[in-house]
Formats: sequence, C-alpha cells, structure tokens
Amino acid sequence: MDGQKTTDNAPDWGPFGRPLFEDAKARGLSRVGVIDVGSNSVRLVIFDGAARSPAYFYNEKIMAGLGAGMAETGMLNPQGRVRALSAIRRFVALAKGLGIGPLTAVATAAVREAEDGADFRADVLRETGLKIWVIDGQEEARLSAQGVLLGWPGSYGLVCDIGGSSLELADLFEGRVGRRVTSALGPLKLREIKSKKKRRAFIKETVADLFGQMGKETGKRLFLVGGSWRAIARIDMERRGYPLTVLHEYRMTPRRVAKTLKYIEENDLQELRGRCGISDSRMALVPYAVHVLREVVARFKPKDITISSYGIREGMLYEQMPTELRERDPLIEACRFAEVKDARLPGFGRTLYDFVMPLFGRATAQRKRIIKAACLLHDVSWRAHPDYRHEVVFDNATRANLGGLKHSERVFLGIALLHRYSNKREGSRFEPVFGLAAPQDQRSAEVLGKAMRLGAMLWIKADEQPGSLKYSAKSGTLELILKEAASPLFGEVAQARFDALAAALGVEGIVRVKGARRTKPDAETD
Repeated sequence: MDGQKTTDNAPDWGPFGRPLFEDAKARGLSRVGVIDVGSNSVRLVIFDGAARSPAYFYNEKIMAGLGAGMAETGMLNPQGRVRALSAIRRFVALAKGLGIGPLTAVATAAVREAEDGADFRADVLRETGLKIWVIDGQEEARLSAQGVLLGWPGSYGLVCDIGGSSLELADLFEGRVGRRVTSALGPLKLREIKSKKKRRAFIKETVADLFGQMGKETGKRLFLVGGSWRAIARIDMERRGYPLTVLHEYRMTPRRVAKTLKYIEENDLQELRGRCGISDSRMALVPYAVHVLREVVARFKPKDITISSYGIREGMLYEQMPTELRERDPLIEACRFAEVKDARLPGFGRTLYDFVMPLFGRATAQRKRIIKAACLLHDVSWRAHPDYRHEVVFDNATRANLGGLKHSERVFLGIALLHRYSNKREGSRFEPVFGLAAPQDQRSAEVLGKAMRLGAMLWIKADEQPGSLKYSAKSGTLELILKEAASPLFGEVAQARFDALAAALGVEGIVRVKGARRTKPDAETD
C-alpha cells in the first residue's frame, strides 16, 4: 500500500511513501460536512484530519424517526418532520459558524418513499438553503460499501447496511463495489407488521429473494453497517465480558451471533439498554433487527462477521477522493498526519522505524505497517503528564479512530506505545485488554516499545540516524553501533534503556562507537 516512487527532486521515502496530505488537493478534503437524513436519525458529521483517514471533527445526531408509521400512512411522521427540520436548521447554523464549506446532504428510504418527501425537502431548502439529494437503494448500498472501503482498502466480502426503513446489500471484491440490492427490511417497517408470524415469514421470504439476487454465494466475510447492528454487537460484548468496547472492526462468528440473539430474546431489554449504554429509540428496534440478522446469517453463511462504523457518510467522503488517495493505507496516513501535527521532531518516526527494524527481520507486511504506525505515533502524546503518559498512549491507540486495525492489532500498537514511556506494564488497569493480543505478540510489542524508548534518547535530526542495531538470536547478542555524533547522547539513562531492551530480547547487550567496544559508563548526574 505504501508507494515507493521517487523523482529527481524528491527523496526516496522507502516503505513509507510520500504523504499525500502534503498535497493541496488532499488537504482540500480535510474538512468536509455531511448531513445524512435517514429514516430513524438525522446526523451531521464534519470530517477533519488526514484526508485518507479523517477524524470526526464534529458528530451529532437526532433520533427524529421520520419513517415511523409510514407503512400505514405513506407519509413522513409529523413529529419526525418537525424534529428533523429543527435538527437541520441547527446543523446548517453550526457548519456556518465553524466555517465549513457547502454541506452535502442526502436522504434515504423514508424521504425517498414518502408521499410528502418532496414537500419536506422543499421546506428544508426554503428555511435553510440546503438542498437534500435523495438517493435510491442501490446508490445507498454503493455509498455504504465505499464507507467500508475507507477503512479497509482492497476489501472483499458482503456489506449489509440496515437503516430504519430499508436494508441494502453490496458485494466487495478486490476493493471495488459490485452487485447491489435493496429491500424493505428496516426495523421501522417491520414494526408495522403486527403479526409475529407474518413478520418472520416476510423476513424469510425477502432474505431468500436477496440471496437469489446476489448470486447465491456463501462463505464471505459479512460487514455489518448501521446502528441496529452496532447495538447488537455492543450487547455481544456485554454478554462475553469483552474488555474493549470499540465497535469498529469488532469481530463475531456466526455461532456467537446466534448465542447473542438468543441472549437478547431472553433478557429484559431495558436492563440491557442501561448496561450497554444504548438509547431507548435504538433499543426499541433491536428485537426486529435480531430476526433479520438471524436470517441473513442463516442464508448467506458468512465465514466471519465484522462491524463497520464506517458507512454512507464515510462513503460520501470516499467518493471525493482521487484514486491515488483511495489506495493509500488509512492507518499510516492518519499516523503521519498526527506526527506532523503533534510530534516534537516531525519526520523522526521514519528514522526511528529504520532504527528498530533490525529487531523484526521476519515481520510480515501487516506487522511492518503496525511498527510504522507505532514509530510515527511514538512522540505525539508528549504533552500528557509524565506519570500518566504510558496510560494516555495506550488508551489513545486502542480507542482512537484509526482505520484498518483489528482489535488485536490495536492492543499490539497500544502495548508498544505504553513501553515507549514505561519499562513495565504489570499492574496496569489495562491488563484485561492486554489479553486480546497473543502472548508472543505482547512480547514483540514490548520489544518494539523498548526499542523506541531507546531510540527517542538518541535523536539528532529528523532524517539522521544516530546509529544502528544489530541483533542475533543465534549468538545471543544485541549490538548498538553509535555514530560519533550521537555518542554524547548515550548517557546513563540511555544505557539503562538499552539494557532493558537487551533483557526483553533475552540477549547480551554490547555498545560500540566507531567500531570500538564500549563498557557501561559510570553513573551520571542530571
């Protein structure tokens, strides 16, 4: 994913590639405002940050319930119209105050299908000057699938997006959106079918039809997009006692989903709602979404199930990206942006990466990108209080809005950054989370963190190596070969950090300057 092109006037960025956010066109995408007028909620999102992996500068929603009761009346819910219009007035005023350019607003199933949908859009235009674009079901499916691609470039699988009044499916293959279908399986519509028997028959029949339209393929990865799916995933976490309540990239198996759907049906919804922090209006739709998910899993038989917090709004941002930007690794781009914005010596992350890599000669491409991310982030939290810096960096790494990271990889990154600031992690309040990474990965992350901790003592210039590491597991040695210019930097603290790194590797540490062996220095005073 990392470009390695060079020109006569540009240095070779090696595995890092040249960061695209330095380009004016990419920076133009750094703050984009989107309003999503859904059947259940109306939301404003303002994206900010690295263009390829934007942060949520502002994110607010109102559960307006525009689509409630439409099955009976054919009209938007009157109270929902009032609430939605009020929310849009607020969102337009907020965007104007924040200096955001023209907002992009889209409406989905409720406004698309309601007899008074055009009327509502005219009210919004008249009172706010905002034009709402109505998209059809296939376009909704495409944009949701593109939202998934924002976080997982090159993904393959089946995207299942559930809204209030509709459910869409889209194929992903080699990072491209393929076949798309839409249906009326939204919880608001299902709630209007009062007979449980008729409702379940409708769900079964509709999913069977969707299965046929999608080519009757099974065994794919299933990406779940939408608030009802996220609520079910949050309940799955509660049932399992899962220690990291980050929904994006949360993985479930079909068997676990079956257990959780049964758990939801057997427990008091209000009690679950309180324990899981789910809103009343969202929880009211979960019992209907449960039956849809059960049928989708039974029919499509996915190999695994992944929650995506990215959907239609992120897909609209992805729509604006040039191909070159889309193909970039969202994790590395976000970490680059953080380094430029917050590190004391921007650019040193790349130098640090070259410094630590001799310790990871067998690293896979996937592991290398996590090491790159750690090196880029190694100094972005220096403003935190020194006593809590190790906790701040772990919390940030495991909970930050970073795309393209499994939960186990978040924990690897967090442990590495924790050890960048602390020699030990025993007794940490994060210990329950550590277990999401395999023991050998925890050890590898500790080595990375201690190597970064050492390297941070030796910086000279952002693009100048202070020396190099030579590691041999066979001979049981770790050599630090210092450049003469870096030799004065290697004092008592640096020696202690080198010793800690050697101990973590279980080898003997040797320090040399200009080819000469150097023994441990006498104690120094600060």
